[in-house]
Amino acid sequence: MTIGLKPAESLDGSAAVTQCRDAGLIARGGPMLDVRGGRTCCDRCVSTSAAVRIARRRLLKAAIFRPEDDQGGALGSQGGHYHGSEFAEPGELARTVMGIILDVSPQVLVTGHGATEMRLSLTADATAWRGQPADPASLHPGDLAVVRLHRSRRDVADRIWANIGRVTGTIVKRDRGTLLVDVGATRDREVVVVPPRAASRIQVRFPNTEPGYLIDVIGLRREDWLEALVPATSQPAYPVSRLPAPPLVSGHVPDSISGSATWREPFDEPYGVLGVAYPALDPGAGCAEEPAGGAAPGFVRMPYLSVGSMLRIRNDCTASMCMLPVTGCAPAARLFNDRCLTCGTSPRGRIAELSMASFVALGGELERGCFNATIAIGH
Repeated sequence: MTIGLKPAESLDGSAAVTQCRDAGLIARGGPMLDVRGGRTCCDRCVSTSAAVRIARRRLLKAAIFRPEDDQGGALGSQGGHYHGSEFAEPGELARTVMGIILDVSPQVLVTGHGATEMRLSLTADATAWRGQPADPASLHPGDLAVVRLHRSRRDVADRIWANIGRVTGTIVKRDRGTLLVDVGATRDREVVVVPPRAASRIQVRFPNTEPGYLIDVIGLRREDWLEALVPATSQPAYPVSRLPAPPLVSGHVPDSISGSATWREPFDEPYGVLGVAYPALDPGAGCAEEPAGGAAPGFVRMPYLSVGSMLRIRNDCTASMCMLPVTGCAPAARLFNDRCLTCGTSPRGRIAELSMASFVALGGELERGCFNATIAIGH
């Protein structure tokens, strides 16, 4: 699976907007899905029903809401219409690869995706993360790797994350160093283990691990639990049962909204899918991913959207921009009123929860957890 994008100078379309392409899944095999809703299938399909559902949503929305000319010239690489086939030129692609590590040496990384293999060169400048910064040659066969390729060469790995995972949600049970976390009604509860070596670092940012309080941690994904190593943000002072009321506002929702963009693991989505979970999905859509206590009001003023809507998402730290489809809702994002500090200080509130592939393709660093972002509603 490869993803390409190129930077844009502004959100209003004064420069070329990045077009993203999902050319298929490579992690564990699986259905291949592109932004136009097209689909083929690899030899070992996983999450097939999820891929079909996402593709069908895009097809149905395209049949009802046909793209119109964009007055600002921001949707296509040359302005005008936005078409799913208008992607960045090969020389401008910054790509993401996901796959199982089959072999690794000081010079070469081999990943498996379906029935095929991909060989990537490792330069002296390549970096890796496996619970902490690591030498790429020290990664383990069998690890699930997320690889960002070098911008100038398609066969060279620039940045590698191995077995990285994240849990964001509400603590429902604590037993010494083990936490049970509610991450949404349609997902299984997550088990988080805080090892002694990381306990003090996490406790500084998350001092209260009692049931009812929020947690957001990044670490190594084990078979059925997460080894928490890095706090992704600072813990809000309030429990979810006493969320502060959002500020009263009036007037129209702004055309663009700034805040922080985070990422999440695929769960029931195919690995490598391009998409974004949106914190203000239309209640009429019957989104079942509400927190256990019901719908949260949200701290950022955002318009309601439906699944299949298109968002223009800009990484304000790298000036990369991409059109992404809304593939689901993000209930935990509405519970946080934090800021991202990746490059300066973002406005409060989480405005998008990206798939891992989308986050990395837009220049995000997974272990940092967020980037300062601006979103606008696309077609």
